Amino acid sequence: MLKEGTMGFETLKFAGEEVAALKKENRFLRPRVLESAQEPVSVIDGKKVVNLTSNNYLALANDPKVKKAAIEAIEKYGVGSAAVRTIIGTMSLHKELEEKFAAFKHAEASILFQSGFTSNVAVCQSLMSTDQDLLISDELNHASIIDGARLARSPRKIYRHKDVKHLTEILESPEARKARRKMVVTDGVFSMDGDVANLDEIVDVCHRYGAFVMVDDAHASGVIGKEGRGTVSHFGLDGKVEIQIGTLSKAFAAVGGYAATTRDLRDYLGSVARPFLFSSSQPPSVAASCLAVLDILLSDPSYLKRLWDNTAFFKEEMKKAGFDTGESVTPITPVMIGDMDKAKALSARLFDEGVFALPLGFPTVPKGKERLRTIVTAGHTVKDLEFAVEKFRKCGKELGVI
Repeated sequence: MLKEGTMGFETLKFAGEEVAALKKENRFLRPRVLESAQEPVSVIDGKKVVNLTSNNYLALANDPKVKKAAIEAIEKYGVGSAAVRTIIGTMSLHKELEEKFAAFKHAEASILFQSGFTSNVAVCQSLMSTDQDLLISDELNHASIIDGARLARSPRKIYRHKDVKHLTEILESPEARKARRKMVVTDGVFSMDGDVANLDEIVDVCHRYGAFVMVDDAHASGVIGKEGRGTVSHFGLDGKVEIQIGTLSKAFAAVGGYAATTRDLRDYLGSVARPFLFSSSQPPSVAASCLAVLDILLSDPSYLKRLWDNTAFFKEEMKKAGFDTGESVTPITPVMIGDMDKAKALSARLFDEGVFALPLGFPTVPKGKERLRTIVTAGHTVKDLEFAVEKFRKCGKELGVI
């Protein structure tokens, strides 16, 4: 590796200027490094800390059963498929996971993608394919939905967050009435605030106006609904939501994404969706580990119970300590600060004290809504959470946050 700053390409001089601008705007990111398994108490940058930043909701990323399944898959199938799904990259494990995930989501079929991000891009780009279509999206939807909408050929409309009246106005507009296809897209659980979409109301109004619904359950699958089936299950909407999207990188502790839908739409996406056609399939170890997590979810309710018990405890204790935790009703608990300098300072002090909670600012969240986003898991102990709250209280008082 060359020593930093020795390459000296004049054509890339702008990169240093852009980095300097990011630093001046307090937007430069340098990730901390995880040096252990992704655990409720992890080693990060050489320090043992209570980890309140992971999406490992069920604490299964280092579970012995899940690791065993991954290891056995490597021994049988090797480390990777070395091909896209449509050439020779479809393994029996991929088909098994698709079938079982469709059953889990109470859908006719499902199709796997390389990530939750590519799942959203694939569906938006494939289905909103002409200027006669219309994509309608919640203003706080995930960046992958925003990018999927940008890659689609259709016009797009944005409705105010969870505002069904505004959504109805868009669906009643001349542009919507003449559209060939109308797709309304919402996160199931919103990743920055931890609130849940009013999916029952959205589905009702969409079907009245001939629109179909796509819900991104990245932070809901394995977390809410019966046996962690997601927001569709949570609202009793089985069979009424056309497309359920999600990721396998959070509660499922691996990597990948899916769309659970009808057989016809699955087959269509498998023939035209560019991420499916032009990127290699997941390693067999990933598919096997996701199957193991699915088996655990369906057979052992204690994981979800611990997750929600921990969520309730942490939220209540943080509120008692004087922190504003926003509108969250899920394990995602924002600690609202409203200033990026203070958010970064609080995060740094917490890390010194043995707690890792990541600061978030613009453009991830709007200016004035800077925060620390915390996530508890099924693996945290009450002692872990009591320790974290006490450090939040101590550091928050030091910095004048509370």
